[in-house]
Amino acid sequence: MAMRTPLKTARQLGSAKEGADHFWKQRVTAVANLVLGLFLVWLIASLVGADHATVKAKLANPVIALGLLALIVSGTVHMRLGMQTIIEDYVHKDGSKIVLLMLNTFFAAAIALTSVYAILKLSFGG
Repeated sequence: MAMRTPLKTARQLGSAKEGADHFWKQRVTAVANLVLGLFLVWLIASLVGADHATVKAKLANPVIALGLLALIVSGTVHMRLGMQTIIEDYVHKDGSKIVLLMLNTFFAAAIALTSVYAILKLSFGG
């Protein structure tokens, strides 16, 4: 005897209505981080031994800057989702959990904004 309604079966949602969404966001950002991480390794390897002017010129390239920005966004979203899972699983007091989840979001946003600012400043010749 199934306890599911046809609507619940069609939507494939769990009891919290967002578990699958969180799961897929984490997996998609993990794959993006893998690809963008390889891009970062290539970038660093290509700049080994380069002088300051060469590094600035390379980072001013829009393709390089966009790749680094994508890595920052994907990495910070993945970081926030991972820490959210840890907080939800291991913090049992509701008040502490809410505060830590908010701090996690603020921390990830601060890291992302600071990193994006640095890349934009470098890419626009600052």
